[in-house]
Amino acid sequence: MKNIEQVNFEGKRVIVRVDFNVPLDENFNITDDTRIRAAMPTINKVINDGGMLILMSHLGRPKKNPDEKFSLKHIVNYLSQVIGKDVIFADDCMKATDKIAAMKNGDVLLLENLRFYAEEEGKVRGIEKGEDGYDEAKKALKENQKEFTKTLASYADYYINDAFGTAHRAHASTALIADYFDSDHKMYGFLMKQEVEAIDKVMKDIRRPFTAIMGGSKISTKIEIIENLLTKVDNLILCGGMTFTFKKALGGNIGNSICENDKLDLALSLLEEAKEKGVNLVLAVDAVVADDFNNNANTLIVDPMDIPEAYEGMDIGPKTRELFGDVIKNSKTILWNGPCGVFEFDNFSNGSRAIAEAIVEATKNGAFSLIGGGDSVACINKFDMSNDVSYVSTGGGALLEAIEGKELPGIAAIK
Repeated sequence: MKNIEQVNFEGKRVIVRVDFNVPLDENFNITDDTRIRAAMPTINKVINDGGMLILMSHLGRPKKNPDEKFSLKHIVNYLSQVIGKDVIFADDCMKATDKIAAMKNGDVLLLENLRFYAEEEGKVRGIEKGEDGYDEAKKALKENQKEFTKTLASYADYYINDAFGTAHRAHASTALIADYFDSDHKMYGFLMKQEVEAIDKVMKDIRRPFTAIMGGSKISTKIEIIENLLTKVDNLILCGGMTFTFKKALGGNIGNSICENDKLDLALSLLEEAKEKGVNLVLAVDAVVADDFNNNANTLIVDPMDIPEAYEGMDIGPKTRELFGDVIKNSKTILWNGPCGVFEFDNFSNGSRAIAEAIVEATKNGAFSLIGGGDSVACINKFDMSNDVSYVSTGGGALLEAIEGKELPGIAAIK
C-alpha cells in the first residue's frame, strides 16, 4: 500500500470514496459540514498535485433511482465554495465516462449518490429474504454488482478510500473496488489514515495504564466491545444507563431507572470476568436521580443501590465524578465511548463534563485520548473540548466494530 503523501497525482484520474452523508434541512441546506471539512486534506492534495479528482459518496438510504430527496446535487454549490472551484456533477454514477474524459488537470467531479443503485450495497430491493424470487434476485444482483464495481474502477488510475464512517461495510465503493487496483494505486486518504492510526494506538500500541470509559443505556449493545476490552484494558469504567442493570444484578433497588432484566446474569458474569482478568471495573458509587425525565425535574443524590421507587438515574453523583476522574487522570491511554448521563439536559450533564475535563487534563499530561461513537462525540463538542483531546473519531459504527476487534472491510481491502 502506498502512502498518499508519497504519490504525485499530476495528470492522473483519482477516484476518492468520501463520506458526504451530511444532514440537510427541508430546503436541502447542509446543517453540519463536518464530514466535508474532514475530507478537505485529501481533496486538496489531489487538486494541488494537478490530478483530476472524482468524488463518490452515498447520502441517506434511498430505495429507488433516482430519488430527489437524496440527490448529491444538493451539495454541489456548497462543495464548490469550500473547495474554491466549480465542481462538475455527473447525475448518474454509472454514466459519467464522457464527463470524466473531458476533465482537465485540477478539475473536480462529483458522482451522483452511489446508493441509487442497489449494486452499491449489494442488497436486494423489493423482495424480502425468504420470499419467492429472492434467491434468484440476490444471485443476479451479485453479478450486476461486479459490473457496477468495474465501471467505477474504470474511471480512474488511482483509488483512495477516505470514508472511515463506512469502512465497516463491504460495499462496492468501500471494499470491492480495491481489487481493481494494485498496491501502488490504492491507498488511504488523510482522514482514513488518521482514524486507523488512532485506533491502533488504543488497541495495539497501548501505553499503560489503559482506561476505557463505556457509556450507553444497554449492556446488550456493548457486550462484544466490553468483552474485547476486558482482554486489553487496566481500568474499565462502565456508566450511563447500563449502570442500573449491574446494580440490580448486585441486589440493588434501582427505582424507575432503565434496566435490562434479561441481562442480569450477563452483568454478573462480566463482573466476574473482569476480576479473573485483573481488570479494575469501576461503577458509580452515587447517582443523581430525578422524579421525571426532564431537565427541571426534582432531584436527589443517592446510593445507586438504593434509589427511591419514583426516581430514575439521570447522571453520576459528585463522589463518582471524583472516583472516575482519579482513574482517568492517572491513565496514559484513554478511550471514551458513550456519555455517563443524560447530557442533553444541562442539569444532568455534570458527570459527562467531569469525564471530559479529566480526559483533557490527562491528555495535557501526555496521555493519548480517543473519543468516538455517536453521543460521546456530540458530548465533547457540547463542552467545546474536542480540540483538547488527542483524536475525535468521525466513525460511529466503524469505530465500534474496530473496538470489538473486528477487521473492517474498507481497511482490509487496501492493506
